Amino acid sequence: MTSAPTTPAPGDAFPEFSLPDAHGHTHALSDLQGRYVVLYAYPKDDTPGCTKEACDFRDNALLRGHGAAIVGISADDAESHAEFAEKFSLPFPLLVDDGAAYLKSIGAYGEKNLYGKVTQGIKRQTFLIGPDGRLVRAWLAVKVDGHADAVADAIDKDRARRA
Repeated sequence: MTSAPTTPAPGDAFPEFSLPDAHGHTHALSDLQGRYVVLYAYPKDDTPGCTKEACDFRDNALLRGHGAAIVGISADDAESHAEFAEKFSLPFPLLVDDGAAYLKSIGAYGEKNLYGKVTQGIKRQTFLIGPDGRLVRAWLAVKVDGHADAVADAIDKDRARRA
């Protein structure tokens, strides 16, 4: 019997990823060492909630000011990611997790409840990873409104703690 995937806890080394973006370029967490990384899992390109979330991350001046690397990840294919990124001028990579294997490994895929219907799928979650590659904070049930600001605030708090 295999154990269920678990979400890393704050302070844990965040699991490495090495996944392609919409243009076939591979991105790895280890390539972003030394920066804060906002890794956000989202269900589907070009849907209302996912679009608002992506645009909020795109437009958040505090995140830009912190130099945070923003990375989106879903199981949509490269063509879908490319169209979504172009349509909304997203300046950060959207990673293709074909079959959602990585998302499953970090607990961002599983049972979810949408309007009373229980389904299996990608959960809207965000992981703030520190410059040392360790999880600073996880948001496991993201409400889009105000979320990008909350992530920027968490970076401020973590920077103060490290100072």
